[in-house]
Amino acid sequence: MNASPHNPAAEVAIVTGGAKGIGFGIAAALARNGRRIALFDLDRAALDHAASTLAAAGADVIALPVDVTNSASVNEAVEAVVERFGQIDVLVNNAGIVRDKRITKMSDDDWDAVIGVNLKSQFLCCRAVLAHMSAARYGRIVNISSRAWLGGVGQSNYSAAKGGVVSLTRSLALEWASAGITVNAIAPGIVDTPLFQAFDADLQERLKKSVPVQRIGTPDDIAQAVLFFAQREASYITGQTLYVCGGRSLSSPSV
Repeated sequence: MNASPHNPAAEVAIVTGGAKGIGFGIAAALARNGRRIALFDLDRAALDHAASTLAAAGADVIALPVDVTNSASVNEAVEAVVERFGQIDVLVNNAGIVRDKRITKMSDDDWDAVIGVNLKSQFLCCRAVLAHMSAARYGRIVNISSRAWLGGVGQSNYSAAKGGVVSLTRSLALEWASAGITVNAIAPGIVDTPLFQAFDADLQERLKKSVPVQRIGTPDDIAQAVLFFAQREASYITGQTLYVCGGRSLSSPSV
């Protein structure tokens, strides 16, 4: 028998791009907080490793290979989550890629791929879960944007996508507020991920010094903001964008 969606200890959270990096940090934090977890990712090896790691820590987890830019793949995965757990309470739209280039060097595919993974995926996943959340009269959607939505050299595709996330968040918050569903966004700054670790040591140090708090963020820093928006007590907060960037959004350029 499925527990009521109004029992926080039995809540179900979907995390896209949840197999590694920020997504895995978010999934792990939600699991420690008592949620049952559904991981969506295309990297099957990373997906299996993430799921087994969470399960070994005591989480109830399902791992699904999903192309989040494809509506059929998203819809099938969401239905698989409902079949397994009986409900969906939290959606974290985290999947994202970068293909940074000056616009005159940017191909059609560079544009389409970044818009697809970073923005279209959020539209598809929100649309797929909202029918289930509205039936339960409860839901928490957290969309991962970026400090880069404010603009960045060589990031016209990424900045446009992440700006679209902010606008999507605001629109859905208005559409679904009366149904007990909140929709908020998080705009991370520089975070210690495999992408950051691939930079040379000098660049890493320069980036660190550009952050007012003088350190690089961690996946858990982002996860803490997700936990805040995902809690039941955050019912009066919707349509907001929270910067988690060590103060970098106040003045410094994007990367």
